[in-house]
Amino acid sequence: MLLEFTCQESGSRLDTFVSSSSDGSYTRSYFSGLISSGKVTVNGKVITKNGYKLSAGDKVIVDMPPVVDTDTKPQDIPLDVVYEDDDLIIINKPQGMVVHPAAGHHEDTLVNALLAHCDGRLSDINGVIRPGIVHRIDKDTSGLMVAVKNNETHIKMAEMIARHEVVRQYRAVVYGVIPHDKGTVDAPIGRANGDRRKMVVTEGGKPSVTHFEVVNRYTEATDLKLLLETGRTHQIRSHMTYIGHPVVGDPLYAPRRKSYGLQGQCLHSQSIEFIHPRTGERISFTSDIPDYYKELLNKLVLL
Repeated sequence: MLLEFTCQESGSRLDTFVSSSSDGSYTRSYFSGLISSGKVTVNGKVITKNGYKLSAGDKVIVDMPPVVDTDTKPQDIPLDVVYEDDDLIIINKPQGMVVHPAAGHHEDTLVNALLAHCDGRLSDINGVIRPGIVHRIDKDTSGLMVAVKNNETHIKMAEMIARHEVVRQYRAVVYGVIPHDKGTVDAPIGRANGDRRKMVVTEGGKPSVTHFEVVNRYTEATDLKLLLETGRTHQIRSHMTYIGHPVVGDPLYAPRRKSYGLQGQCLHSQSIEFIHPRTGERISFTSDIPDYYKELLNKLVLL
């Protein structure tokens, strides 16, 4: 649904103008989140700054996400909570857990578990289908991710992620032996034409940068540390495929390769570091590589 407004007076802040022009069903912080995520245009141009100053006659259009009538219920699913306070929670997600409800996965998701654990106190900027989710990792990717408990924190975390101020380091085992100790993949990523599930390096895609460093080399694979400079969908999986070293066990990007008994890609979100959006304190957390990852390494032969 699109909301259209015309500014009558110069000097108004964009977020204040939109919230005061609406019917009062949504808060200013809700519209601030929409602005930060690129859902608001002024005279046809996307504006992501909440404090953008409007001029008289400016045409403002808000792309409102659909109202989702969902029956997502809290479920008492154990969570590996690494950190928690009144603003946010950091979870060590197991491989195989879906982050939010979707077609075919209406129960047993991280959102179901968070609704129970946080007693419903989660941000609602993304709509009721994904409360608290400010970023995500794939179902078969394990490791650390952040969820937020209120809209103010959600907005600040989303802005920090957009400014690349949230440092996320991953571990992955990829097929083949990478000869150089360090490297960077700087290549734009977009959705594949032939398979909309896949993300590929393509002209006109979104800028995407992945740094990697070799941990160990094996006869058939390489264990890597990876640092994301950007956070595109499937970024590591598509970038590693692009350089000829897809992630071991990846059912989408390497479906015919030897899986070593894995139930999904060997990819783990190992550490996360950022400035707490309320306290200003720098916080950093690291998780050990999980059992499935260790079991794969035990099957490989070191060079």
